[in-house]
Amino acid sequence: MKLVILDRDGVINFDSAKFIKSPEEWLPIPGSLEAIAMLHQAGFRVAVATNQSGIERGLLDMAALNAIHDKMHRALGQFGGRIDALFYCPHTAESNCNCRKPKPGMLEEISSRFGTDLAGIPSVGDSLRDLQAGSALGAQPVLVLTGKGEQTLKEGGLAENTWICTDLMEAAQRIIVEKT
Repeated sequence: MKLVILDRDGVINFDSAKFIKSPEEWLPIPGSLEAIAMLHQAGFRVAVATNQSGIERGLLDMAALNAIHDKMHRALGQFGGRIDALFYCPHTAESNCNCRKPKPGMLEEISSRFGTDLAGIPSVGDSLRDLQAGSALGAQPVLVLTGKGEQTLKEGGLAENTWICTDLMEAAQRIIVEKT
């Protein structure tokens, strides 16, 4: 199966230190929606795995999160793309849950839901914890330099086989060339 796992904030849309709390605050990074559409049209299934601790913090509720994701799905549809599955962790780091990245719980759920091993599956993120969650299951780490990506690169600690891409469009192009 051709599958790609994407983080949301900082990869698909601009991130905010104050959290994305409403559809109005959700703004796609230029080229990201086209990149997802390109992956979809190349036969890849696209899953999103995103930490959303703003829920447990009381900064947004499920209705707001659903409205944000509805906006993302509609915007993506305008480019002929789609997200096949969206997984989120509503917990803060203090909850010590298994679903919050860098722990692999969300990605284990993606593996189970799609009935596939994640070995070699591209897992795209802008933070070390995004990449660590995928690497724990053998996924191919892909760092994008949008969002927190440049800071993540400066801080180091990346797995030796990490692909480094300017943005999701460059990552999608490389994924299509190397994984098809």
